Amino acid sequence: MPAPQNFPTARVALVGDRSRSVRSHTRIPGLFAALAQRDQLILDAYWVPTPDVASPAALDGFDAVWLVPGSPYRSEDGALEAVRIAREQGVPFLGSCAGFQHALLEFAHGVCGLDGVAHAENRPEAEDKLIVPLTCSLVGHEGAVEVAPGSLAERLLGAERTVERYHCAYGASPAYLEVLRAHGLRFSGVDEAGDARIAELPDHPFFLATLFQPELAGDGSLPHPIIRGWAFAAVERAARRLANGPT
Repeated sequence: MPAPQNFPTARVALVGDRSRSVRSHTRIPGLFAALAQRDQLILDAYWVPTPDVASPAALDGFDAVWLVPGSPYRSEDGALEAVRIAREQGVPFLGSCAGFQHALLEFAHGVCGLDGVAHAENRPEAEDKLIVPLTCSLVGHEGAVEVAPGSLAERLLGAERTVERYHCAYGASPAYLEVLRAHGLRFSGVDEAGDARIAELPDHPFFLATLFQPELAGDGSLPHPIIRGWAFAAVERAARRLANGPT
């Protein structure tokens, strides 16, 4: 994807409960600085705590949303609302780690009608769980991901295989994936066992969620292609907003 020229600054919402103890949170400012220096992609970032998303117009005016890691979130409802707003309003969306988990959960609730399915970390007592403990924790691990040809993920990565870093202990239950697929969610990346690692919405301007954490790739000086793609989508939306008014 070529770097844009003379694009405006994009306002982006980092939805999550900011903490210096969460490595991805401390990485993000440096990644945005690298995007500005290397690619002329200027992002004006605002942290939006999950409880604040329920406030009226909390995400109005943003050109992109990133549901960042750091679960359990202080407000599951706020995390799900951020996904819903981005999904329904065509706002570029990125979810990583817990953001992936809650993107799937919101889609199950809001699109598939699976109102009762839960996240095991938030509701361990629930009978029906979409997000469940991984058989083997991926905290601090790296793993290969096979990427579907022709997907958004493949176009961004420029490859059908990648090795990515994780810091999670929960993932998607295979029991519900076919229902999510039938309603339009594409699982465009799987690990070597076939378990879901990337999800996207093909009919959305940019909606991508990864169980791995692209913000942890490398030493932080070279933004991951997925983050760069999300940033590119954000500045494109900002350009349209300024040219045509709110979108």
